[in-house]
Amino acid sequence: MTTAIIVEDSRLARLELHNLLGQYHDIQILGEFSEPDSAIPAIQELQPDVVFLDIQMPGKNGFELLDALPQQPAVIFTTAYDHYAVRSFEYDAVDYLLKPIEPVRLKQALQRLDQKLTNQTELFSKLETNSSVFVKDGEQCWMIELSKIISFNSAGNYTEVHFDGHRPLVHKTLNQLETRLPAQLFFRANRQCIINIKQIRAIELTVAGSLQLCMSNGSVVEVSRRHSSRFKQFLSL
Repeated sequence: MTTAIIVEDSRLARLELHNLLGQYHDIQILGEFSEPDSAIPAIQELQPDVVFLDIQMPGKNGFELLDALPQQPAVIFTTAYDHYAVRSFEYDAVDYLLKPIEPVRLKQALQRLDQKLTNQTELFSKLETNSSVFVKDGEQCWMIELSKIISFNSAGNYTEVHFDGHRPLVHKTLNQLETRLPAQLFFRANRQCIINIKQIRAIELTVAGSLQLCMSNGSVVEVSRRHSSRFKQFLSL
């Protein structure tokens, strides 16, 4: 299932696109918005696979909407004007559809979208224990060996990456990161934290019978009851 959000100031144009997309049962529309300011927080929260985006709208235009996002989803521009086409390439647009949208052109755009999402899935495949990852937080950038990362800690729709005294935020949820991390190195200790087992310095048993992990940076992570038995099996002889 491919998730989508429509941002279009014309009610009739939104209805037309909604009806056209309704013919594709593998497209789920998460929301429809008439202006960018209400769409921006929804895109950040819902993280759709694609945004069908008008360009010329009251207030912000479509390009300004994309500039306001920390992480851009795939985008298919839908506009009545062809003179924005060149600029749309700067935003790595999947396609540029002129209104009124022709069904055959929408089909072509969705085929391109499917290929783009497939390529992304292949690109973001499972990491190896000896992999290094690129992390950017504001103006700071790091290239980090996975083995040096102490833990990943949930922060809503973001995740803190703990290493060498740094805690940059990445715009990925803990669940999204877990699917890529090598299971032989990283363990989900609880709902809020994934730890690197190589960075554990001590394991303590609490009065309540749960496990506490003392990490190399001095932090203490409690293993939830749900994960405690799996943790013991994971590390036992």
